[in-house]
Amino acid sequence: MRLPFFFNFVKPLNGTPMLVKTYGSAIYGIDAILITIEVNISKGSKFHLVGLPDNAVKESHHRLVAAINNIGFRFPGKRIVINMAPADIKKEGSAYDLPIAIAILAASGQISDDRLKEFVMMGELSLDGGMKPIKGALPMALKAREEGYQSLIVPKENAKEAAIVEGISVYGFSHINEVITMLEGSETNGIVNVSTEEQLSGFSGETAFDFEDVKGQENIKRALEIAAAGGHNVIMIGPPGSGKTMLAKRLPSILPPLSLEEALETTKIHSVAGILPKDEALVRHRPYRSPHHTISDAGLVGGGTYPQPGEISLAQNGVLFLDELPEFKRSVLEVMRQPMEDRVVTIARARVTVNYPASFMLVAAMNPCPCGYYNHPEKECVCSPGVVKSYLNRISGPLMDRIDLHVEVTPVPFKDLSESPPGEKSIDVRQRVMQARKAQEKRFSGKENIYNNAQMTAKDIERFCALDVNGRNLLKTAMEKLSLSARAYDRILKVSRTIADLDGSAEIKTEHLAEAIQYRSLDRESWGY
Repeated sequence: MRLPFFFNFVKPLNGTPMLVKTYGSAIYGIDAILITIEVNISKGSKFHLVGLPDNAVKESHHRLVAAINNIGFRFPGKRIVINMAPADIKKEGSAYDLPIAIAILAASGQISDDRLKEFVMMGELSLDGGMKPIKGALPMALKAREEGYQSLIVPKENAKEAAIVEGISVYGFSHINEVITMLEGSETNGIVNVSTEEQLSGFSGETAFDFEDVKGQENIKRALEIAAAGGHNVIMIGPPGSGKTMLAKRLPSILPPLSLEEALETTKIHSVAGILPKDEALVRHRPYRSPHHTISDAGLVGGGTYPQPGEISLAQNGVLFLDELPEFKRSVLEVMRQPMEDRVVTIARARVTVNYPASFMLVAAMNPCPCGYYNHPEKECVCSPGVVKSYLNRISGPLMDRIDLHVEVTPVPFKDLSESPPGEKSIDVRQRVMQARKAQEKRFSGKENIYNNAQMTAKDIERFCALDVNGRNLLKTAMEKLSLSARAYDRILKVSRTIADLDGSAEIKTEHLAEAIQYRSLDRESWGY
């Protein structure tokens, strides 16, 4: 039988065993691990894939046969042993198609293996040899540079993301034939260059939601400004239609722009989760995540058989908004307590333990009772006292303690809705927030993992939140009358430090402390009973 014309250009298969190595990456948490793909071809007829691959990797055999045959090469009809080292690390997903295919072609003598040691490569292959996007290109690029590799080959859609990393050449291709052409030494224009500074400077800070759209609610805007300035958690409680969700959506518009370090960290998480927008190099907006109240424990904090980041990690350096807080399962809310305190979540499984960052601002909203009209100035609540108490008890005291600002939202009167001029623009509020953040940056310079007032430790509070005699007396009275906990004591001091920063004051004055105390008015012992 006459072979198709394209086989005339294929090199004959070598009859002696041949071993070839290519290099890829596995994602471990939000970091990458270098994986060596070893392919040995010898006499026989079986295909063996070892090295703890999951089902998606095992299924690559059928994709590789079709892809290699369809691009004009021949899948070897011999004994093929593929080892993915280190063998004790789980290999997941279909992104190993490319390095395995290239190694098979090189081991069978159909392409040269001279340059393979220079590259780390990853990519899923379609049956016609096309390359599909993968997850985790940014951490792969960081690991390749760390290990001393000169170049990284990824699908074209992931190239900008990986090219953010300086010191390594990133090739973005859409087909395996382009990879082979480049490896054979032919000219190629696959190198992608991205300027990190241009990516960040190109962000104007404008968002679809602006504080000027909100009529009235000046006290709530003030509370959110304080929260943004110090990175504090906040809960808003009020009747339906009072503007809680509207205000929460506008909080990211007054947060400072992401720094380069924050942008890279956030991009790594979104890259690993596979939610980075197509052809985007960096996450330039602070994340705003708003999961539905039916979310599971693993969906919120991360997990699964093969751990993936949850909503609290996807909200890293941004805002996590939990609307209708009492409607969340209590178990879901309770697993969030430790990450809120430590700003990191550890997912432990029998074979793997991974850490995900969880430094986020929690913004929660809730109705005061099942009917929603407890404490409403006009409408009457139809809930019995026991029902109101039971509804509030869905939020545990320890969780409420970890929320710095508790604010009550009341409905906006018709006059304010119809006649009030536009409110203050978010860009103006952001300027004050950024000034306060600069003061905190100077205060905490040299301290690891502390960037704002909300992250202060007990020693930092003792050093930076000193009170005069009047302030101590005021705080003592508040602690006794409101039955506040020791954690609430720390929260009040942190918030008062932020209010002083917004005021440009080096010292915490009595008026700063008094304003901070009023934001604990929704503590369980003092509200709703």
